[in-house]
Amino acid sequence: MEKNTYHWSVVNPINDYGVNINIGDYVHFGEKYEGEKGTLDMDYFVLRENLEKAKVHFQDAGRMMKAFEHWFGPYPFYEDGFKLVDAPYLGMEHQSSVTYGNGYLMGYRGRDLSGTGWGLKFDFIIIHEAGHEWFANNITYKDVADMWIHESFTNYSESLFLDYHYGKEAGQEYVRGTRMNIANDRPIIGTYGVNQRGSGDMYYKGGNLLNILREILKDDEKWRLILRGLNQEFYHQTVTTQQVESYISQAFGMDLKPIFDQYLRDHRIPILEYYYSDDQTLNFRWTSCLPHFVMPVDVEIKGEKQRIQARTAWSELKVKTKGELALDPDYYVGLLKIR
Repeated sequence: MEKNTYHWSVVNPINDYGVNINIGDYVHFGEKYEGEKGTLDMDYFVLRENLEKAKVHFQDAGRMMKAFEHWFGPYPFYEDGFKLVDAPYLGMEHQSSVTYGNGYLMGYRGRDLSGTGWGLKFDFIIIHEAGHEWFANNITYKDVADMWIHESFTNYSESLFLDYHYGKEAGQEYVRGTRMNIANDRPIIGTYGVNQRGSGDMYYKGGNLLNILREILKDDEKWRLILRGLNQEFYHQTVTTQQVESYISQAFGMDLKPIFDQYLRDHRIPILEYYYSDDQTLNFRWTSCLPHFVMPVDVEIKGEKQRIQARTAWSELKVKTKGELALDPDYYVGLLKIR
C-alpha cells in the first residue's frame, strides 16, 4: 500500500485557538494573488463532491483580499499563504487556514443578516472569517474580556467589503441594517481575569460603534490609514482594549474615552433630548448614558446640516428657525423631543 507523508508548517506566530487539523477526501485548486507584499498563494481544499460549487463561491476569496488589503493593509501571513478548507461546521478563523461550512450559499446560510439585500452580495463565512486574519490573528486580545477587538472590527469588515466593491452607501445601509440584531443587554467588554467574554453585541453594536467613529472623523482616507495603522502598530501582537483605544484616540487627535466607555462598558444607547426655548434657541443634551458621556453628532434642521457638541448637561444653539431635528442615520443613538 502506497503511503504519502505531508509536512505542514507556519513560520509566523500563531494564536493557539487558531490551530486546526482537517482530514477528508479533499481535492485542491488555487490561485496566485498579486498583493501588497508580492505573490500570495491562495489554496482551496474542498470535498470532492463540492469542487464545482467551490470554484464559483470561492471567487469571493480574491474579492475579499482586494478589499481588506485596501482597508487593513497587507495580508498578515504571506509566508504561510491563505487557505479555505471545507469543514462540517459553519466555519472559523483558523490562522492562514480558514474553515468553511456555509453550504455554498450567499449571505449567512442563505440569509441576509442586515435585512437590506446587501448581505446576499457575498458569502458571509468567506468574508467574515477571513476578516479575522487581521483582527483576531494578526491583532489578538490578551484577555477574552476584550474579544470585541476581534468581533467588532471583523463585523465592521463586512460593510467595508461592500463599501469597496459596491460603494459607500451600500456599506452604510448594511451596517445600519445589522442594528436589528443588537440586544443592548449587557456591556460588550467582559470581566477581566476570569475568562469571561462580554455581550454578543460585540458583533453588531461594536460594528456600529466603529461606523460612528468614521462619521465623527469625516475623513475616509484618514480612517483607512487608522485601520491600516492598527495592523502595522500591533503586527503579530497580543493587545488590550486600552492599547487599541489609545491608538485610535491619538490618531483622531481627540479624547474618545467617553465614547468607548459608553458603547463598550455600558449597555444603554444614548438618547439626544431636545426642545426649543424660543423660535431660534435649540436646547439639547444626552441622556440614557454615563455621566461623563460627550459626543458630537450631525443633525439636520429644515434642510440645514450641522454638527452639535452634545454632553449630559443642557447646551444651547442658535438656529435660523426652529423645526423638527433629524439625526444623521449613521450614528447609533436615539432621539427624543421633550416639549
